Amino acid sequence: MILSDKQILKEIENNNILIEPFDPKCLGTNSYDVHLGKYLAVYKDEVLDAKMHNEIEVFEIPEEGYVLHPNKLYLGVTKEYTETLAHVPFLEGKSSVGRLGIDIHATAGKGDVGFCNTWTLEISATQPVRIYCNMPIGQLIYFKVDGEINNYYNIKGSAKYNTRTVKPVESMMWKNKF
Repeated sequence: MILSDKQILKEIENNNILIEPFDPKCLGTNSYDVHLGKYLAVYKDEVLDAKMHNEIEVFEIPEEGYVLHPNKLYLGVTKEYTETLAHVPFLEGKSSVGRLGIDIHATAGKGDVGFCNTWTLEISATQPVRIYCNMPIGQLIYFKVDGEINNYYNIKGSAKYNTRTVKPVESMMWKNKF
């Protein structure tokens, strides 16, 4: 079941969901709109290695915007910091963003219960498109969880994305054992 607007507000009041900053105008019927933060990042190397720490170059989106180009992966970040302690958060792109040819995540649209951070976005574009800091970029949808939880993300020892940040975070795949 997806939480309705009233249920999202109730869960915020019950401290099960935190959205900072929170703006009631961003609350939809069953979602909450999030915005592009001021930082983007690109990988320094053209060839990435899943077993290595691939470094990124972080930069601020200028006031006049930044043009995304096809065949390039950009890491972005939501302006909003979120905590979700009793539900499964899903981040989806807004249809207006998709109609500009922008994808905001390649595979990582689902958060775990206990995820507490900004959301790193895996941004790609089908054609050149100018983006801006603070533009609506996606929407969070919250699903109810059936059953008890033993392994909250924010206290899981192997969690790789727990450090609070306002900047995009590169892949930490290299920390996995394989």
